[in-house]
Amino acid sequence: MSQSEPQIVQLQADSKDAQGKKVLKDKLKVGIVGATGMVGQQLIRMLKDNPWFEITKLAASAGSAGKTYLDSVAGRWFMDFAVPPAVGALTVVDADNLDLVVEGVDIVFCAVSLDKASVLKLEDELAKRGVFVTSCNSANRMDPLVPMMIPAANANHLKVMEQQRRARGYTTGAIIVKSNCSIQSYVIALTPLKEFGIKQIFVHSEQALSGAGKTFTTWPEMVENVIPYIGGEEQKSEQEPLKVWGDIGASGISHASLPKIHAKCVRVAVADGHTAYVSAQLENAIDSATILKAWQEFKGVSGDLSTLPSAPEQIIHFQQAADRPQPKLDVMTENGMAVTTGQLSVNEDWVRFTALAHNAILGAAGGAVLATELAVAQGCVYRRVAAKTPAVSVG
Repeated sequence: MSQSEPQIVQLQADSKDAQGKKVLKDKLKVGIVGATGMVGQQLIRMLKDNPWFEITKLAASAGSAGKTYLDSVAGRWFMDFAVPPAVGALTVVDADNLDLVVEGVDIVFCAVSLDKASVLKLEDELAKRGVFVTSCNSANRMDPLVPMMIPAANANHLKVMEQQRRARGYTTGAIIVKSNCSIQSYVIALTPLKEFGIKQIFVHSEQALSGAGKTFTTWPEMVENVIPYIGGEEQKSEQEPLKVWGDIGASGISHASLPKIHAKCVRVAVADGHTAYVSAQLENAIDSATILKAWQEFKGVSGDLSTLPSAPEQIIHFQQAADRPQPKLDVMTENGMAVTTGQLSVNEDWVRFTALAHNAILGAAGGAVLATELAVAQGCVYRRVAAKTPAVSVG
């Protein structure tokens, strides 16, 4: 296979590793656009040891281009691990040089700080050049032809990429996008309850500093503070779940009409972890045991996700203690890829609970990597770069 002979990626037939994860014989080559930012750094966290993906290209603004990655993040590396040597030695390329960005890669993770029009143009141009684009930006979220992925909730939405490729003239390229980080906890926790009929939802979301790309060092005003307004966040929190829970039709993904969602979002003095306080009205009365069973048994709407490399073994963890979940204690459950619930109470058809998710891992970088793994597993991704040996077809 050569660069001009792309083929759909196929997993090794019926093969799993010692942890029960599916096996991909040869790693896919990936690039990160916006590699020096907070989400770009979190993407490195999730990709550095991934058995399916290898970071071979890092792109950022012209000010970082030409430097090694290690030099480009000197003094602004925010992660709790050192820059991996192989990643640190890569030379950062100019994100405006798209031909160079896509050269030698199969997949591009896009995490840039640009206006909506610029992001739409950038991601479209990347897909036109043949790479699979996983976006951590908001610009494409409401496009009916772009699946907005929360793998546990809407794995079936990847099917819309056939329509996307036809409509936009993409060949091997395509675009998927992550949802807003604020909805991960309660959407995932509510998804297994949808079978009981959800009429309306009230949610109060307390959001961490890293959701704004900040730390206590870079945003000292947040110490011992709460900011009761995050621009546009409540609208996203009320609308995006309806797309995630929507159906695919002739024009792409249509939003669900129900449930009605009422959201309040505030910024709190927490480093990582968005906590949601949820009240949901169901169509009929229910009991706590039924809800706990639904959470415990939930593996994802369209099949078991646990065989994917980045997936948690258990998607939803319930904490019995009255004062849990807490960001400091629970945000890194399953390496930050699980939702932790607690404080469950039921009053006839009303269900109330607290849910916590790591906004920068499950809600952003980790969720983006998991969504990409799912796309590979479903045969949505092309290998553009020659593998060492031909992939083995799934049996």
